[in-house]
Amino acid sequence: MQNFKDLKIWQKSMQLVVLIYRETKKFADDEKFGLTSQMRRCAISIPSNIAEGHLCQTNKSFKQFITVARGSCAELETQSLIASQLAYLTQSTHSLLEAHITEVAKMFSSFLFKTVTVIKTSKLTS
Repeated sequence: MQNFKDLKIWQKSMQLVVLIYRETKKFADDEKFGLTSQMRRCAISIPSNIAEGHLCQTNKSFKQFITVARGSCAELETQSLIASQLAYLTQSTHSLLEAHITEVAKMFSSFLFKTVTVIKTSKLTS
């Protein structure tokens, strides 16, 4: 199995982290411990859980980490919408973030199916 850094979903979610950090840096100072912190934690959770789950020995454990990462993606989407409604994000920036979040979210289904199939297949041939 490949290194987690080679996974496209991990790479794309890392790009999302960078985007979130860049945009939340522009938020009001009074959001430092609120929305800014929450969005950053959610963004970081996505590639972190992919990496940790990738090292799991069982499908059940792996799926749990991917489920947490998917949940963080949904949280981040909600927080991005809140930031937009509070005018911390411009409409164009919100659209960019939303497109990136949606792309990562869609990648999870395919990734999970393919990876679990590979894990099961390699266990059967071992």
